[in-house]
Amino acid sequence: MFSPFSSYRMNRIADITLKSFAIFGIAVFGALAVFFINPTQSISQSSTDDETYRQLSLFGDAFQLIRDDYVEDIEDETLISNAINGMLSSLDPHSSYLPDSDFKKMRERTKGEFGGLGIEITMEDGYVKVVSPIDETPAAKAGIKAGDLIVMIEDDDVLGMTLSEAVALMRGPVGSDITVTIRRGANTMFDVTLTRDVIKMRSVRHESYDQVGYIRVTTFSEQTTPGLKKAIDALREEHGADLDGVILDLRNNPGGLLREAISVSDAFLEEGEIVSTRGRKDSQNSRHYATSGDLLDGLPIVVLINSGSASASEIVAGALKDHKRAIIMGTRSFGKGSVQSIIPMPGHGAIRITTARYYTPSGVSIQSTGIEPDIDVELAVVEDLEDGAVREEDLRGALDNAASNDNDDTAEEDDKEPINMRDYQLSRAIDLIQGVQIFKTLNQ
Repeated sequence: MFSPFSSYRMNRIADITLKSFAIFGIAVFGALAVFFINPTQSISQSSTDDETYRQLSLFGDAFQLIRDDYVEDIEDETLISNAINGMLSSLDPHSSYLPDSDFKKMRERTKGEFGGLGIEITMEDGYVKVVSPIDETPAAKAGIKAGDLIVMIEDDDVLGMTLSEAVALMRGPVGSDITVTIRRGANTMFDVTLTRDVIKMRSVRHESYDQVGYIRVTTFSEQTTPGLKKAIDALREEHGADLDGVILDLRNNPGGLLREAISVSDAFLEEGEIVSTRGRKDSQNSRHYATSGDLLDGLPIVVLINSGSASASEIVAGALKDHKRAIIMGTRSFGKGSVQSIIPMPGHGAIRITTARYYTPSGVSIQSTGIEPDIDVELAVVEDLEDGAVREEDLRGALDNAASNDNDDTAEEDDKEPINMRDYQLSRAIDLIQGVQIFKTLNQ
Protein backbone atom coordinates (compact mmCIF):
# COMPACT_ATOMS: atom_id res chain seq x y z
CA MET A 1 0.00 0.00 0.00
CA PHE A 2 1.43 3.35 -1.04
CA SER A 3 1.45 6.28 1.31
CA PRO A 4 1.53 9.88 0.01
CA PHE A 5 5.23 9.90 0.82
CA SER A 6 5.72 6.70 -1.20
CA SER A 7 4.05 8.33 -4.20
CA TYR A 8 6.22 11.38 -3.75
CA ARG A 9 9.31 9.19 -3.70
CA MET A 10 8.32 7.43 -6.90
CA ASN A 11 7.81 10.76 -8.60
CA ARG A 12 11.26 11.84 -7.44
CA ILE A 13 12.80 8.74 -8.98
CA ALA A 14 11.22 9.63 -12.29
CA ASP A 15 12.64 13.15 -12.00
CA ILE A 16 16.25 12.12 -11.47
CA THR A 17 18.29 13.44 -14.34
CA LEU A 18 21.08 11.69 -16.23
CA LYS A 19 23.49 13.95 -14.38
CA SER A 20 22.17 12.73 -11.03
CA PHE A 21 22.61 9.16 -12.12
CA ALA A 22 26.18 9.88 -13.14
CA ILE A 23 26.96 11.24 -9.67
CA PHE A 24 25.08 8.42 -8.03
CA GLY A 25 27.08 5.94 -10.09
CA ILE A 26 30.28 7.06 -8.41
CA ALA A 27 28.86 6.19 -4.99
CA VAL A 28 27.81 2.69 -5.93
CA PHE A 29 30.56 1.88 -8.39
CA GLY A 30 31.44 -1.29 -6.55
CA ALA A 31 27.97 -2.78 -6.88
CA LEU A 32 27.51 -1.72 -10.50
CA ALA A 33 30.95 -3.02 -11.45
CA VAL A 34 29.76 -6.55 -10.70
CA PHE A 35 27.29 -6.30 -13.54
CA PHE A 36 29.38 -4.36 -16.06
CA ILE A 37 32.65 -6.27 -15.78
CA ASN A 38 31.11 -9.74 -15.60
CA PRO A 39 29.06 -10.22 -18.78
CA THR A 40 28.94 -14.02 -18.26
CA GLN A 41 26.26 -13.77 -15.60
CA SER A 42 23.40 -16.14 -16.39
CA ILE A 43 19.79 -15.12 -16.96
CA SER A 44 18.89 -17.07 -13.81
CA GLN A 45 20.47 -14.26 -11.80
CA SER A 46 18.10 -11.66 -13.21
CA SER A 47 15.74 -11.75 -10.23
CA THR A 48 18.64 -11.12 -7.86
CA ASP A 49 19.87 -8.34 -10.12
CA ASP A 50 16.43 -6.76 -10.20
CA GLU A 51 16.29 -6.68 -6.41
CA THR A 52 19.76 -5.16 -6.27
CA TYR A 53 18.78 -2.43 -8.74
CA ARG A 54 15.61 -1.80 -6.75
CA GLN A 55 17.73 -1.20 -3.65
CA LEU A 56 20.07 1.06 -5.63
CA SER A 57 17.12 3.09 -6.84
CA LEU A 58 16.20 3.64 -3.19
CA PHE A 59 19.62 5.19 -2.71
CA GLY A 60 19.07 7.43 -5.72
CA ASP A 61 15.68 8.44 -4.35
CA ALA A 62 17.19 9.42 -0.99
CA PHE A 63 20.03 11.25 -2.71
CA GLN A 64 17.62 13.33 -4.78
CA LEU A 65 15.40 14.11 -1.78
CA ILE A 66 18.38 15.44 0.17
CA ARG A 67 19.55 17.56 -2.76
CA ASP A 68 16.11 19.10 -3.23
CA ASP A 69 14.63 19.42 0.26
CA TYR A 70 17.35 19.44 2.92
CA VAL A 71 17.38 22.66 4.94
CA GLU A 72 20.85 23.58 3.70
CA ASP A 73 22.51 23.23 0.32
CA ILE A 74 24.95 20.31 0.45
CA GLU A 75 27.52 19.73 -2.28
CA ASP A 76 27.05 16.54 -4.27
CA GLU A 77 30.65 15.55 -3.60
CA THR A 78 30.06 15.75 0.16
CA LEU A 79 26.91 13.63 -0.05
CA ILE A 80 28.61 10.98 -2.13
CA SER A 81 31.70 10.90 0.11
CA ASN A 82 29.57 10.57 3.25
CA ALA A 83 27.46 7.85 1.64
CA ILE A 84 30.52 5.79 0.72
CA ASN A 85 32.06 6.29 4.15
CA GLY A 86 28.83 5.33 5.91
CA MET A 87 28.50 2.21 3.78
CA LEU A 88 32.03 1.10 4.63
CA SER A 89 32.24 2.10 8.29
CA SER A 90 29.04 0.15 9.03
CA LEU A 91 30.77 -3.07 7.95
CA ASP A 92 33.51 -3.19 10.60
CA PRO A 93 35.81 -0.77 12.48
CA HIS A 94 38.59 -1.08 9.89
CA SER A 95 36.79 -0.45 6.59
CA SER A 96 36.63 3.18 5.56
CA TYR A 97 36.82 5.69 2.76
CA LEU A 98 40.07 7.64 2.49
CA PRO A 99 39.76 11.01 0.79
CA ASP A 100 42.74 11.91 -1.35
CA SER A 101 44.46 13.93 1.41
CA ASP A 102 44.09 11.10 3.95
CA PHE A 103 45.34 8.56 1.41
CA LYS A 104 48.50 10.59 0.83
CA LYS A 105 49.12 10.86 4.58
CA MET A 106 48.67 7.12 5.01
CA ARG A 107 51.32 6.44 2.36
CA GLU A 108 53.67 8.85 4.11
CA ARG A 109 53.14 7.01 7.37
CA THR A 110 54.15 3.61 5.99
CA LYS A 111 57.40 5.23 4.85
CA GLY A 112 58.20 6.15 8.44
CA GLU A 113 57.31 9.83 8.96
CA PHE A 114 54.01 11.66 9.34
CA GLY A 115 52.32 14.41 11.32
CA GLY A 116 50.01 13.87 14.28
CA LEU A 117 49.79 12.88 17.95
CA GLY A 118 51.37 9.43 17.75
CA ILE A 119 48.47 7.06 18.43
CA GLU A 120 47.04 4.11 16.55
CA ILE A 121 43.26 4.19 16.88
CA THR A 122 40.08 2.33 16.01
CA MET A 123 36.38 2.76 16.80
CA GLU A 124 34.58 1.05 19.68
CA ASP A 125 31.02 1.71 20.86
CA GLY A 126 30.98 4.99 18.96
CA TYR A 127 34.17 6.31 20.54
CA VAL A 128 37.79 6.45 19.40
CA LYS A 129 39.77 3.68 21.09
CA VAL A 130 43.55 3.86 21.44
CA VAL A 131 45.08 0.63 20.14
CA SER A 132 48.50 1.82 21.23
CA PRO A 133 50.58 4.96 21.64
CA ILE A 134 53.75 5.10 19.56
CA ASP A 135 57.05 5.37 21.41
CA GLU A 136 58.57 8.82 21.89
CA THR A 137 55.55 10.71 20.52
CA PRO A 138 53.32 13.37 22.13
CA ALA A 139 50.73 10.72 23.04
CA ALA A 140 53.25 8.41 24.70
CA LYS A 141 54.90 11.26 26.60
CA ALA A 142 51.49 12.46 27.84
CA GLY A 143 50.76 9.04 29.35
CA ILE A 144 48.01 7.92 26.97
CA LYS A 145 47.65 4.14 27.21
CA ALA A 146 46.36 1.29 25.07
CA GLY A 147 42.66 0.83 25.73
CA ASP A 148 41.95 4.48 26.52
CA LEU A 149 38.80 5.90 24.91
CA ILE A 150 38.85 9.39 23.44
CA VAL A 151 35.37 10.76 24.14
CA MET A 152 35.90 14.47 23.37
CA ILE A 153 38.18 16.29 20.94
CA GLU A 154 38.38 19.90 22.04
CA ASP A 155 34.68 20.78 22.51
CA ASP A 156 33.37 18.16 20.07
CA ASP A 157 31.74 14.96 21.30
CA VAL A 158 33.25 11.97 19.49
CA LEU A 159 30.05 9.92 19.74
CA GLY A 160 28.53 9.78 16.28
CA MET A 161 31.72 10.69 14.40
CA THR A 162 33.34 8.44 11.84
CA LEU A 163 36.95 7.45 12.35
CA SER A 164 38.02 9.69 9.47
CA GLU A 165 36.24 12.67 11.01
CA ALA A 166 37.93 12.10 14.37
CA VAL A 167 41.33 11.79 12.70
CA ALA A 168 40.73 15.02 10.77
CA LEU A 169 39.95 16.88 14.01
CA MET A 170 43.08 15.61 15.71
CA ARG A 171 45.31 16.65 12.83
CA GLY A 172 46.58 20.20 12.61
CA PRO A 173 49.66 22.37 12.21
CA VAL A 174 52.84 21.08 13.81
CA GLY A 175 53.37 22.85 17.14
CA SER A 176 49.68 23.56 17.75
CA ASP A 177 47.95 22.27 20.89
CA ILE A 178 44.90 20.05 21.14
CA THR A 179 42.95 18.92 24.19
CA VAL A 180 41.27 15.52 24.25
CA THR A 181 39.12 13.98 26.97
CA ILE A 182 40.14 10.46 27.92
CA ARG A 183 38.00 7.81 29.59
CA ARG A 184 40.10 5.15 31.27
CA GLY A 185 38.23 2.25 32.78
CA ALA A 186 34.68 2.63 34.02
CA ASN A 187 34.94 5.78 36.10
CA THR A 188 38.15 7.70 35.33
CA MET A 189 37.79 10.71 33.03
CA PHE A 190 40.40 13.41 32.44
CA ASP A 191 41.66 15.95 29.89
CA VAL A 192 45.03 15.73 28.17
CA THR A 193 46.60 18.58 26.20
CA LEU A 194 49.05 17.50 23.52
CA THR A 195 51.24 19.42 21.11
CA ARG A 196 51.04 18.14 17.55
CA ASP A 197 54.37 17.09 16.11
CA VAL A 198 55.95 15.38 13.14
CA ILE A 199 56.02 11.72 14.12
CA LYS A 200 59.35 10.25 13.12
CA MET A 201 59.04 6.50 13.18
CA ARG A 202 62.12 4.81 14.54
CA SER A 203 60.70 1.37 14.05
CA VAL A 204 63.58 -0.57 15.66
CA ARG A 205 65.93 0.16 18.54
CA HIS A 206 68.08 -2.11 20.66
CA GLU A 207 70.19 -2.33 23.80
CA SER A 208 71.68 -4.97 26.10
CA TYR A 209 71.04 -6.19 29.63
CA ASP A 210 74.11 -8.14 30.70
CA GLN A 211 74.40 -10.78 27.96
CA VAL A 212 70.75 -10.54 26.89
CA GLY A 213 69.90 -8.58 23.75
CA TYR A 214 66.79 -6.42 23.68
CA ILE A 215 65.11 -5.39 20.41
CA ARG A 216 62.11 -3.07 20.47
CA VAL A 217 59.95 -2.98 17.32
CA THR A 218 57.46 -0.10 17.47
CA THR A 219 55.78 -0.55 14.09
CA PHE A 220 56.07 -2.55 10.88
CA SER A 221 57.12 -0.06 8.23
CA GLU A 222 59.52 -0.22 5.31
CA GLN A 223 62.36 0.41 7.77
CA THR A 224 61.62 -2.53 10.07
CA THR A 225 63.45 -5.49 8.52
CA PRO A 226 66.64 -3.52 7.74
CA GLY A 227 66.52 -2.10 11.27
CA LEU A 228 66.08 -5.56 12.77
CA LYS A 229 69.09 -6.93 10.88
CA LYS A 230 71.24 -3.99 11.97
CA ALA A 231 70.18 -4.52 15.59
CA ILE A 232 71.08 -8.22 15.50
CA ASP A 233 74.43 -7.46 13.84
CA ALA A 234 75.18 -4.89 16.56
CA LEU A 235 74.31 -7.33 19.35
CA ARG A 236 76.47 -10.03 17.72
CA GLU A 237 79.37 -7.61 17.44
CA GLU A 238 78.98 -6.53 21.07
CA HIS A 239 78.62 -9.96 22.67
CA GLY A 240 79.93 -12.46 20.16
CA ALA A 241 79.41 -16.05 21.33
CA ASP A 242 78.42 -14.80 24.81
CA LEU A 243 75.02 -13.57 23.67
CA ASP A 244 72.50 -15.54 25.80
CA GLY A 245 69.39 -14.73 23.76
CA VAL A 246 67.14 -11.95 22.55
CA ILE A 247 63.97 -10.30 23.78
CA LEU A 248 61.72 -9.09 20.96
CA ASP A 249 59.45 -6.40 22.41
CA LEU A 250 56.20 -6.02 20.44
CA ARG A 251 54.20 -4.36 23.22
CA ASN A 252 52.02 -1.47 22.03
CA ASN A 253 53.01 -2.20 18.44
CA PRO A 254 49.88 -1.50 16.37
CA GLY A 255 51.09 -3.39 13.30
CA GLY A 256 51.73 -2.10 9.81
CA LEU A 257 52.81 -3.76 6.59
CA LEU A 258 52.03 -7.46 6.14
CA ARG A 259 55.19 -8.09 4.14
CA GLU A 260 57.28 -6.72 7.01
CA ALA A 261 55.58 -9.01 9.52
CA ILE A 262 56.37 -11.95 7.24
CA SER A 263 59.96 -10.77 6.79
CA VAL A 264 60.54 -10.35 10.54
CA SER A 265 59.10 -13.81 11.25
CA ASP A 266 61.24 -15.30 8.49
CA ALA A 267 64.35 -13.80 10.11
CA PHE A 268 64.00 -16.28 13.00
CA LEU A 269 62.54 -19.33 11.25
CA GLU A 270 64.23 -21.99 9.13
CA GLU A 271 61.09 -23.33 7.45
CA GLY A 272 57.34 -23.69 7.67
CA GLU A 273 54.26 -21.54 7.20
CA ILE A 274 54.28 -18.04 8.70
CA VAL A 275 50.70 -16.91 8.10
CA SER A 276 47.76 -17.59 5.82
CA THR A 277 44.92 -15.35 4.72
CA ARG A 278 41.45 -16.57 3.83
CA GLY A 279 38.66 -14.61 2.20
CA ARG A 280 35.57 -15.18 0.09
CA LYS A 281 37.50 -15.42 -3.16
CA ASP A 282 40.40 -17.64 -4.14
CA SER A 283 42.37 -14.52 -5.08
CA GLN A 284 42.17 -13.40 -1.43
CA ASN A 285 43.61 -16.66 -0.11
CA SER A 286 47.34 -16.92 0.39
CA ARG A 287 50.00 -18.76 2.36
CA HIS A 288 53.40 -17.38 3.22
CA TYR A 289 56.38 -19.57 4.10
CA ALA A 290 59.74 -19.07 5.75
CA THR A 291 62.99 -19.43 3.87
CA SER A 292 66.08 -21.11 5.26
CA GLY A 293 68.23 -19.05 7.62
CA ASP A 294 67.78 -18.07 11.29
CA LEU A 295 69.62 -14.83 12.07
CA LEU A 296 70.03 -15.91 15.72
CA ASP A 297 71.08 -19.49 14.94
CA GLY A 298 68.66 -20.97 17.44
CA LEU A 299 69.39 -18.68 20.40
CA PRO A 300 66.48 -18.35 22.86
CA ILE A 301 63.87 -15.69 22.03
CA VAL A 302 61.24 -14.20 24.32
CA VAL A 303 58.52 -12.15 22.63
CA LEU A 304 56.77 -9.55 24.79
CA ILE A 305 53.15 -8.71 23.89
CA ASN A 306 50.23 -6.90 25.50
CA SER A 307 46.76 -5.62 24.62
CA GLY A 308 48.37 -2.96 22.39
CA SER A 309 50.07 -5.55 20.18
CA ALA A 310 47.94 -5.79 17.06
CA SER A 311 47.81 -7.03 13.49
CA ALA A 312 51.37 -7.51 12.17
CA SER A 313 52.64 -7.92 15.74
CA GLU A 314 50.21 -10.78 16.27
CA ILE A 315 51.31 -12.43 13.03
CA VAL A 316 54.93 -12.48 14.25
CA ALA A 317 54.03 -13.65 17.76
CA GLY A 318 51.69 -16.32 16.40
CA ALA A 319 54.22 -17.69 13.92
CA LEU A 320 57.06 -17.87 16.44
CA LYS A 321 54.75 -19.42 19.04
CA ASP A 322 53.30 -22.10 16.75
CA HIS A 323 56.78 -23.09 15.53
CA LYS A 324 58.00 -23.18 19.15
CA ARG A 325 60.76 -20.78 18.15
CA ALA A 326 60.01 -18.30 20.94
CA ILE A 327 58.32 -18.09 24.31
CA ILE A 328 55.52 -15.54 24.30
CA MET A 329 55.27 -13.53 27.52
CA GLY A 330 53.00 -10.73 28.73
CA THR A 331 49.24 -10.43 28.29
CA ARG A 332 46.79 -11.35 25.51
CA SER A 333 47.21 -9.29 22.35
CA PHE A 334 44.63 -7.00 20.74
CA GLY A 335 42.97 -9.51 18.39
CA LYS A 336 43.04 -7.62 15.10
CA GLY A 337 43.19 -10.52 12.66
CA SER A 338 41.55 -9.08 9.56
CA VAL A 339 43.17 -8.12 6.27
CA GLN A 340 42.47 -4.69 4.77
CA SER A 341 43.04 -4.05 1.08
CA ILE A 342 43.69 -0.47 -0.01
CA ILE A 343 42.03 0.11 -3.38
CA PRO A 344 43.06 3.42 -4.98
CA MET A 345 40.37 5.47 -6.70
CA PRO A 346 42.30 7.83 -8.99
CA GLY A 347 41.32 11.39 -8.22
CA HIS A 348 39.12 10.33 -5.30
CA GLY A 349 41.51 8.86 -2.72
CA ALA A 350 41.10 5.19 -1.84
CA ILE A 351 38.85 2.64 -0.18
CA ARG A 352 40.10 0.52 2.69
CA ILE A 353 38.03 -2.66 2.88
CA THR A 354 38.35 -5.88 4.88
CA THR A 355 38.89 -8.75 2.44
CA ALA A 356 40.22 -11.67 4.50
CA ARG A 357 41.26 -12.98 7.92
CA TYR A 358 44.71 -13.92 9.21
CA TYR A 359 45.42 -17.43 10.48
CA THR A 360 48.48 -18.62 12.40
CA PRO A 361 50.43 -21.66 11.13
CA SER A 362 48.30 -23.95 13.34
CA GLY A 363 45.16 -22.66 11.62
CA VAL A 364 43.92 -20.46 14.47
CA SER A 365 42.21 -17.16 13.61
CA ILE A 366 43.65 -14.13 15.37
CA GLN A 367 40.44 -12.11 14.95
CA SER A 368 38.87 -11.08 18.29
CA THR A 369 40.88 -13.72 20.18
CA GLY A 370 44.44 -12.46 19.83
CA ILE A 371 47.55 -14.35 20.84
CA GLU A 372 47.60 -15.89 24.30
CA PRO A 373 51.05 -15.71 25.94
CA ASP A 374 52.82 -18.89 27.01
CA ILE A 375 53.62 -17.14 30.29
CA ASP A 376 51.05 -14.65 31.52
CA VAL A 377 52.80 -11.68 33.15
CA GLU A 378 50.70 -8.67 34.04
CA LEU A 379 52.19 -5.19 33.98
CA ALA A 380 53.24 -4.37 37.54
CA VAL A 381 54.85 -1.43 39.28
CA VAL A 382 58.10 -2.40 40.94
CA GLU A 383 58.79 -0.39 44.08
CA ASP A 384 61.75 -0.20 46.40
CA LEU A 385 60.75 -1.40 49.87
CA GLU A 386 62.84 -0.17 52.80
CA ASP A 387 61.42 -2.87 55.09
CA GLY A 388 62.11 -5.85 52.90
CA ALA A 389 62.31 -9.57 53.63
CA VAL A 390 63.98 -10.65 56.88
CA ARG A 391 66.99 -12.93 56.48
CA GLU A 392 69.37 -14.72 58.88
CA GLU A 393 71.81 -11.80 59.01
CA ASP A 394 69.02 -9.55 60.28
CA LEU A 395 68.36 -11.64 63.41
CA ARG A 396 69.74 -10.52 66.78
CA GLY A 397 72.87 -12.43 67.69
CA ALA A 398 73.31 -14.00 64.26
CA LEU A 399 76.78 -15.44 63.71
CA ASP A 400 79.10 -13.64 61.34
CA ASN A 401 80.40 -15.35 58.24
CA ALA A 402 83.94 -16.22 59.27
CA ALA A 403 84.91 -16.61 55.66
CA SER A 404 83.62 -13.20 54.68
CA ASN A 405 85.87 -11.22 52.39
CA ASP A 406 86.85 -7.83 53.75
CA ASN A 407 87.75 -6.75 50.23
CA ASP A 408 84.25 -7.26 48.88
CA ASP A 409 84.21 -5.51 45.54
CA THR A 410 80.61 -6.39 44.69
CA ALA A 411 79.00 -3.76 46.90
CA GLU A 412 79.31 -1.04 44.30
CA GLU A 413 77.81 -3.33 41.69
CA ASP A 414 74.86 -4.22 43.94
CA ASP A 415 74.05 -0.56 44.46
CA LYS A 416 73.48 -0.04 40.77
CA GLU A 417 69.89 -0.33 39.60
CA PRO A 418 69.79 -2.12 36.25
CA ILE A 419 68.45 -0.07 33.35
CA ASN A 420 64.69 -0.44 32.92
CA MET A 421 64.35 -2.94 35.77
CA ARG A 422 61.17 -1.15 36.78
CA ASP A 423 59.63 -2.70 33.67
CA TYR A 424 58.36 -5.85 35.36
CA GLN A 425 57.54 -7.76 32.17
CA LEU A 426 60.96 -7.02 30.72
CA SER A 427 62.62 -8.09 33.98
CA ARG A 428 60.85 -11.45 33.88
CA ALA A 429 61.87 -11.95 30.24
CA ILE A 430 65.53 -11.31 31.12
CA ASP A 431 65.27 -13.74 34.04
CA LEU A 432 63.81 -16.39 31.74
CA ILE A 433 66.59 -16.17 29.14
CA GLN A 434 69.28 -16.12 31.80
CA GLY A 435 67.63 -19.13 33.46
CA VAL A 436 67.65 -21.08 30.21
CA GLN A 437 71.36 -20.40 29.76
CA ILE A 438 72.15 -21.43 33.35
CA PHE A 439 70.21 -24.65 32.84
CA LYS A 440 72.15 -25.40 29.64
CA THR A 441 75.46 -24.75 31.43
CA LEU A 442 74.56 -27.10 34.28
CA ASN A 443 73.73 -29.87 31.84
CA GLN A 444 76.82 -29.59 29.67
